[in-house]
Amino acid sequence: MEINPNINAISHIPASHGGIFSIKNPNEKIIDFSSNVNPLGCHPGVKKYLKKQLNQINVYPDSESTKLRSNLKWFTGINKSQILVGNGATEIIYNFCSTFVNKKSKVLIPCPTFSEYEKAVKFFGGKIINFKSLNFNEDLEKFLAKIPTKGIVFFCNPNNPTGEILSKKNMEKIIKTAEKKSTLVFVDETFIELVPNSFPSLVKTIKSHENLFILRSFTKSFGLAGLRIGYALGSKKIIGILQRIKIPWNVNYVAQTAASAALCYSDFLEKSRKNIKKENLFLMNSLSKLEWLSCFNSSTNFILIKTKINSKILQKKLLKKNILIRDCSTFCGLNENYIRIAIKNRKENQILVKALGDIKWSNH
Repeated sequence: MEINPNINAISHIPASHGGIFSIKNPNEKIIDFSSNVNPLGCHPGVKKYLKKQLNQINVYPDSESTKLRSNLKWFTGINKSQILVGNGATEIIYNFCSTFVNKKSKVLIPCPTFSEYEKAVKFFGGKIINFKSLNFNEDLEKFLAKIPTKGIVFFCNPNNPTGEILSKKNMEKIIKTAEKKSTLVFVDETFIELVPNSFPSLVKTIKSHENLFILRSFTKSFGLAGLRIGYALGSKKIIGILQRIKIPWNVNYVAQTAASAALCYSDFLEKSRKNIKKENLFLMNSLSKLEWLSCFNSSTNFILIKTKINSKILQKKLLKKNILIRDCSTFCGLNENYIRIAIKNRKENQILVKALGDIKWSNH
């Protein structure tokens, strides 16, 4: 029997990501620096609340995530009709592309950045315009000049894996330039709640720009990676379409309940930001003493590092010590001279610093 799948499905290659299951034979002793999740994990109150809800797992979840969207209205100040809930941020990326990307679509994507934007755009036949930069604050005007007409712009702020953040003023330049060209702007703010020193979120401007779509996640900020839950904010037109095309019951009951509980402990985010600021400083100061690597300044809970040791070799050396880092050679625009580490707690960060310090390197 001949099977004829979609041509884009044949050519689709899944993106590489970090996480404990990205390696063969993971064990419980491994400290995972490859996943950039809140170093404090999820609030203990969330776990406690979930235990009381387990008698509901035999019931179909609310397909509209009504209670969670009501809680998100309180949390964001945005109307429910402008809020979409998804099975993780990645589902929302693919649903967005399935709706707004076609063979005629020109899509501007920074490079390096989160790889699923490009994967989703390619899957639905869009034409990608890559813009390579490790310093968007300097290259912003060149980026603005590349924005296509009647297309789409993806932008991650703070950017993964560089940790760079653009000010609200600069982000609005992107949106307004795109607006004049009738282009949609997809802004990924999944790390913005973990930025210690500033909060240039565009959430409060969502009502002013019909071309703006903002992605958020409970994975990073609230430590719910294993439950797969994210949300998005946009105009009623955009959200209305995406509500209609998503699969029924796309978000399970436990995830919806955990997310609602996490919002009740939103003051936990300030504690998380203070911890990230302190540990970022510790790691930057400690790693600056190693002559074979250099750290990029990061505004959030992970650090991009340029290394004189091959990233794959370095990953293998550290795995022998039960430490997992992110090999960044799979990111567009980067090669085997780059790794990314998540900021963890002080004890774990000290273990990483010692392990890196013990690695022998010679420039001869």
